[in-house]
Amino acid sequence: MKTNYKEKLNHVSTFIFDVDGVLTDGSVLMIPGHAPVRNFNSKDGFIIQLAMKKNYRIAIITGGSSDAVKERLNFLGVKDVFLSANEKKPVLEAYMKEHNLKPEEVLY
Repeated sequence: MKTNYKEKLNHVSTFIFDVDGVLTDGSVLMIPGHAPVRNFNSKDGFIIQLAMKKNYRIAIITGGSSDAVKERLNFLGVKDVFLSANEKKPVLEAYMKEHNLKPEEVLY
């Protein structure tokens, strides 16, 4: 018998996200003389904090290197933030190994 998706989700303990186009709408505001500005949705911030309160592990793996992005994620309480990850798969694999995570425990 096949396992339905709800049963598979019961094993998830960790959510791993990118930033651009996932936690943002993908747009980048360019202001002369300033760093690029990304638009985060406050609802995403709320749900990230709620997930952490419910003991889910949250991590961010992004190719960007913005101090403002790291500051926003730190404000939300996200400790595992990997910036400048141009090759995300090795970072993901190392993170899973470090935390002894199985693939069925991670949504990326």
